[in-house]
Amino acid sequence: MPFLNENDRRAVRSRLSGLASQVVLRVFTQEFECQYCRDLRELSSELEELADGKIKMELYDFEKDKQLADKWRVDKIPALLLHGEREYGIRYFGLPAGYEFAALLEDLHDVSRGRSRLSPSTVEKVRKINSPVHIQVFVTPTCPYCPRAVRTAHQMALENNLITADMVEAIEFPHLANKYDVMAVPKIVVNDKVMFEGALPEAHFLEHVLMGI
Repeated sequence: MPFLNENDRRAVRSRLSGLASQVVLRVFTQEFECQYCRDLRELSSELEELADGKIKMELYDFEKDKQLADKWRVDKIPALLLHGEREYGIRYFGLPAGYEFAALLEDLHDVSRGRSRLSPSTVEKVRKINSPVHIQVFVTPTCPYCPRAVRTAHQMALENNLITADMVEAIEFPHLANKYDVMAVPKIVVNDKVMFEGALPEAHFLEHVLMGI
């Protein structure tokens, strides 16, 4: 059974027709599947089908392909990594459903072009970051403000290879939600040092990121 209904498939096919170059979806699941592993695999497969050659899905087993999981620092599943001309630190942990699906489609376009939609001043500051940054954005599928925070984090990762930005679906990873005291979403955690809530404008978002370095 398709993950997307026929109307959604037509809309997504049209949206993906504008991809500039190929995007690789690296999907990590496992043989004894997690709750949403199948859904993520099927969604990624459908995106590949609908993109007319502009999307390539690669499926990995979290346990059997441990060497690659370690290489890309995949520590939980389901996981989706978006790579283009480079191996960007743009990751989804959990199913990008609900409002997050729109963020995924926007990410696909940015990765295919190899550039973000951040303002020139923000890009300049992001590119000057010279130490590793790990941004986790905790979301839920019903949160209309979460995609903005995810997109901001992912665009920063697109502009600087030292930045890794994760969407983390809070309901699918309750142990992490508890660890970081996620009471409202979006909640953003930077290098386990700085935490803030809300879909902040990119300049204010960046201020918090810089505080975590």
